[in-house]
Amino acid sequence: MPRILMTGASGGIGTSLRKLLPPIYPDLLLSDIKPPADLGANEKFKAADLADLAQCEAICEGVDGIIHFGGYSVEGPWNDILQANIIGGYNLFEAAYRKGVKRVVFASSNHAVGFYPRHHKIGTNVTPRPDGRYGVSKVFGEAVGALYADKHGLKVTCLRIGNFGDMPLDQRRLSIWLKPDDLVQLCRIGLEHPDIHFEVFYGASLNERAWWDNHRAYEFGYRPTGRSEDHVAHAMAEQAKLKPDPIGDHYQGGAFCSNEFDGDASRIIDWTKR
Repeated sequence: MPRILMTGASGGIGTSLRKLLPPIYPDLLLSDIKPPADLGANEKFKAADLADLAQCEAICEGVDGIIHFGGYSVEGPWNDILQANIIGGYNLFEAAYRKGVKRVVFASSNHAVGFYPRHHKIGTNVTPRPDGRYGVSKVFGEAVGALYADKHGLKVTCLRIGNFGDMPLDQRRLSIWLKPDDLVQLCRIGLEHPDIHFEVFYGASLNERAWWDNHRAYEFGYRPTGRSEDHVAHAMAEQAKLKPDPIGDHYQGGAFCSNEFDGDASRIIDWTKR
């Protein structure tokens, strides 16, 4: 039975997966900088600050595969992003390599490509267009994953996660929603599929309004069970409560794009049409 390490166990996604993963991976080791407040007696936990390579090595000891959800999960000050996601992300891959871990599933984000307009459907092989410092850190993480896959043979799967939750909460999220069970399915592909070398998948359920071409995930057997159109009424009712956002409503990254924006939107739109 493989030992799987999941970082970010105290975060929102980690908290959900702590309930869904143990039946599949009974030998599940949890980690975060601090333990979850509701840590169960049967859950195995090791604290680690990802910015410390030695602590990363300690949690990777004896591990077969890693689901890496640890780090800074929203836009924030550069130094916070740098320590948690840039240095921490590099340390996680380096520690995995040093300790003989076979596979890493890396939680990337839709914010790595957030400045693509919503009318512009994209695949996984597009030029990154991050919408903030957080998005930049996810582009970095994908690049480090590719390096360790190609240079050292680590099997790496990057998931550009849309919006994780029980249902889509507004109009934008009808296009990017990811049901928890579908995220588990993507993680299992990364941890178990024999043909994984380095792959980038979009973390999205069956969304008829999707802005992303996720055919690579489907080629590896992904069959999402969540369907965003089942929640249209709720999402649109919530959308009606939001104020218009001329920048955020145009781009895939939403408010991450309009946050601190003082650029020339017309030039960005022209760039995507080239």
